[in-house]
Amino acid sequence: MSVAAPALLQQQVHQLYSHHHGWLHGWLRNKLGCSQRAADLAHDVFLRLLAREEPVAIGQPRAFLTTVAQRTLANHWRREQIERAYLDALALVPAPLAPSPEERAILLETLVEIDTALAGLPAEVKRAFLLAQLDGMNQADIAAELGISLSTVKRHLVRAGAQCYFGLTPD
Repeated sequence: MSVAAPALLQQQVHQLYSHHHGWLHGWLRNKLGCSQRAADLAHDVFLRLLAREEPVAIGQPRAFLTTVAQRTLANHWRREQIERAYLDALALVPAPLAPSPEERAILLETLVEIDTALAGLPAEVKRAFLLAQLDGMNQADIAAELGISLSTVKRHLVRAGAQCYFGLTPD
């Protein structure tokens, strides 16, 4: 990164914010039906832009912001889906065994991180990995559960593990 890049990036994001924040907030409000959530996600969009290492050439600012906002929305909806599933499962746990609010927040964040790490993998690969890591099943039991060969289970576990460990994108 060049020495001037952070200043250029801040200037670029400031200009985008000044000229397009109101429009982006309205676009998100139409998608979400909630002004407060739209404000939060618009904020997240600009934080994502500030987190970039270099400024980018932007020919169509609204199209660019729409793309970033769509990705932010997808992450938001995925997180909500995970949170709903977690809360549904938590409702089945007897009160004395239920985690504290702090533990719930940590568990939810961990689930979101796992989901992000496994994003893009085929469902069977994810399932095999989760059965091994979360349910503690051995490879033979996973093969029986999924109705696949042991060598396929091994391949799935290596693929998912590599994606998590190295941050590889799925092919």
